[in-house]
This record gives sequence, structure tokens and C-alpha cells, in this order.
Amino acid sequence: METESKNFATTHWTCVARSRGDGEVARAALSELCESYYAPVQAFIRTTVRDADASQELTQAFFVHVLSKKAFDGADPEKGKFRSYLLGAVKHFLHKTWENTQAQKRGGGKVHVPIEPGTDTSPGIDPIDEKALSPDAEFDRRWALTMLARSLEKLGTEMESEEKGELFRILKPWLMGDHAGLRQGDAAVALGINDNAVKVAIHRLRRRFRDMVKAEVAHTLSDPNQVEEELRHLEAVLRR
Repeated sequence: METESKNFATTHWTCVARSRGDGEVARAALSELCESYYAPVQAFIRTTVRDADASQELTQAFFVHVLSKKAFDGADPEKGKFRSYLLGAVKHFLHKTWENTQAQKRGGGKVHVPIEPGTDTSPGIDPIDEKALSPDAEFDRRWALTMLARSLEKLGTEMESEEKGELFRILKPWLMGDHAGLRQGDAAVALGINDNAVKVAIHRLRRRFRDMVKAEVAHTLSDPNQVEEELRHLEAVLRR
């Protein structure tokens, strides 16, 4: 229990709290939040706005908003998952931006962020892809991929520190399900071990990778009892 409590002492909710201060600690906390969740936010805005230039501008504007320490003013771990809070913060930001845009139009001001369909003389928005995921679903998908990518990077660092970097690089395809056309026998030859040893190594890597993903997900929660539920959600999202 002591280890579990220690892990939850450094959740991203804690990171949000640290970001409210001043100095290096606050800047580092904000930087981590921006780096960690740029892709999910960008995916949500891209599927909401659909105009590539506008969505890119809005994504950058949102993270400028984050860096100004205004995005998380009302953040409260008791409100639930950080994933849900961040999505709500993005939606609120887009709504306020849209309101400001309408106000500028009514007042004759210049519209700095185009978030509506184009005119006859502008490129307009992309055609709707009926097979595309909803903005919320795309956010969750990119969130899940971000969790996997961060976990894979940390596992690679751990393996390098244990002088097992080559084993990790060769067997990594079997962690991410992109090993089509690859044979474990060839991996065994490359590593200078037998086929059975490769199977055991892949099994161990997969187990360690799942532990890494579980820890990464745990850092986005304030309640350790939610981890398994969030993992099931992550797996369901990736199966869509």
C-alpha cells in the first residue's frame, strides 16, 4: 500500500496543482502537461473544426491558454479523471473562442481565429467523413495512443538501463501488434538465443509493458480504484 500511495502522490492532478505556482517547478509541470496531451487535444479540435489551419491555430491557442495558467483554475481531483477534465477544458475554450468570434463579427472587429465554414473565396472546411470518429471518440483514441507511446518510451529507457536495449528494439513489434510478416525465429537468430527463449522474453516484455501502461494511466487519476476501469476503457477505445 505504501508504494501505491507514493505512485498516486505524483499524479497529473498533482502536476496541475504544481503548475499554479511560480518558478521552475511550475514551468516544468506545465511543460509536462502540454507535452503529454498535445496530441489528444489536437485530435479533438481537428475533428471539431475540420479546417486544418484553424484547428492548428486553435490547438496552439489552447496551450498558450494552459501556459498562462488559466486553463486549470477550476481543476479539482474530486471532479473525476484528468482525461475528462482536460476534454471539458478544451470544449470550454472552444466555446469561449466561438463566442468571442461572434462578438467580433457583430462589432465589426477582425476575426483572428476562423472556426466556421469558409466563404466563397476561402478554402472552407474539409468534407465530412462519415466513417470518422466523433470528436470525443477521437480524443479518447489519441489519449489511449498517448498512454501507450509514453509507456513504450519508458520501457525502452528501462531496458537500455539494464543493457537490454537490443532485445527491446528487436522484440518491440510484438508489444504493439505490428509484427505482421516477422518471425520469432528470425528474432531468435538476431539475438543469438533459441526460439523458446524468445517466447519467454516476449511474454515478460508484454507483462512489463502492461505494468507500465497501468502506471501511466494511474498518473492521470486521483483514485487508485479507478485504474482497472480506465484500463478497460483504454482497451475498448483501441479496439474500435
